[in-house]
Amino acid sequence: MKGEIDFDGRRFRTVRNSDTGELSSQTVFRYRQKGNVVWATYRGGDVTYGTLLARVDGGGRLETVTQHLNKNGDFRIGRCRARTEVLPDGRYRLHETWEWTGGASGRGRSIAEEVPLKRSSSAP
Repeated sequence: MKGEIDFDGRRFRTVRNSDTGELSSQTVFRYRQKGNVVWATYRGGDVTYGTLLARVDGGGRLETVTQHLNKNGDFRIGRCRARTEVLPDGRYRLHETWEWTGGASGRGRSIAEEVPLKRSSSAP
């Protein structure tokens, strides 16, 4: 993979998830990074508020723990491993394998894609 993967300031949206998951296309993650430590907050869809803490290796593989409060007021805790794919336009796509470790049971796979930043349409 060319260059170093950098998650700082990137936003992601879930584009596909297993039936046992609570994240949807309405769930948006806001990532930050310092060194090999990555963290994010997320919300939307069935998620009222959540946090993610991860470590990333030089190849862009993430190992994460997550926790969130869903719209029903239930806590969910999980673990996830993700592989980063760099898309032709430079955005990242995360291929995730996850499992619930608290508040629910099950495991699954999901895909999250970076949300492109909106650009100003004003003329120079």
